Amino acid sequence: MYTTDENGTLNNYAVVPKMSYAQYPSPDQQRRYALQGAGAVLLVTFLVLTAFAA
Repeated sequence: MYTTDENGTLNNYAVVPKMSYAQYPSPDQQRRYALQGAGAVLLVTFLVLTAFAA
């Protein structure tokens, strides 16, 4: 979308998408998020301990 003034200058505007609301995660999704978080914590802990050992 754009407008033109009397000098011929163009002003561009972004097209705003329709807003949608997020849905609260189901218990199964919450469980998967918790497992992913635990895996990430274990990975980072392993990497930090490996760095200290080296």
